[in-house]
Amino acid sequence: MSIDMNNLPKHIAIIMDGNRRWAKANGLTTKEGHKAGAKNLENIAIICNKLGIEYLTVYAFSTENWKRSEEEVSALMLILKAYLDSFARRAKDYNIKINVLGDITRLSAGLQKSIKNVIEKTKDNTGLTLNIAFNYGGRPELVNAMKTIAFKVKNGELDVNDINEDTISNHLYTAGMPDPDLMIRTSNELRTSNFLPWQLVYSEFYFPEVHWPAFSEEDLLKAIEVYQSRNRRFGGRPDEKSTKVG
Repeated sequence: MSIDMNNLPKHIAIIMDGNRRWAKANGLTTKEGHKAGAKNLENIAIICNKLGIEYLTVYAFSTENWKRSEEEVSALMLILKAYLDSFARRAKDYNIKINVLGDITRLSAGLQKSIKNVIEKTKDNTGLTLNIAFNYGGRPELVNAMKTIAFKVKNGELDVNDINEDTISNHLYTAGMPDPDLMIRTSNELRTSNFLPWQLVYSEFYFPEVHWPAFSEEDLLKAIEVYQSRNRRFGGRPDEKSTKVG
C-alpha cells in the first residue's frame, strides 16, 4: 500500500460506528466495546498526527444518542471523562490539540470541567487538532448559527446583504477550519446521521466494513489511498479542469 505524502487530506472526519457490534462479535459487553473504541480513537489520532494530518473530527455522541439506555449513556459519559482526563495529563506527549464540538451544557458539571481542562491544557499544541463531536447534531449546529447571525442583524452588527456562505461557516463549531476532505464511516453504514451536514458537501466518502474498534493503521492508509485515487471536481463537469488528489 502506497500513499502520496504530498497529497494528504488536511481534514479527515470519522463516524466511529460499530462498537456494540464488535463487542457482541467478541463476546464482550457494550461498555467494553465503547472502551475499545475510545482506545482506538487515541491510536488513530496518534497515527494521524504522525502522518501530518492537520484536523481529525470524530463523531463520539450525537444529540440522538440520548435515546439509548440510561446504562449505556452513563457508560459513554464516564468513558469520555476518563479519556479526556488521561489526555490532559499527557498533553505534551503527543502535541495534539483537543476541541469538543457540540452543546456541552447538558453534560454533568464534572464532565464539563474535564472538557474545559483538556482544551486549556492542549490549546498551545501545534500538531493535529482533534475535534470530538459530543452531544453534537448538525441541524442544531446550523440552527444555532442562524440564531447568532439573526441576533447580529437585529442589533445592527451585521447587514443582511453581507450574509454569505463564509458568514455561516464562521458561526459553526468548526469556524476557522477547512471542511473535511475525507469522511470515513466504519461498519459499512451508508449514511451521515446528522454529522457535519454543512461541512461535508464536497467531502469524499469512504465506508469500510470493519467495526471501529478494529479500524487499524492499515485501514486508515487504505482510506487515504482511495481518497487520493479520486478526482475532486467541486461541482464541475468531467470535461472541465478537476483536482486529482492522488
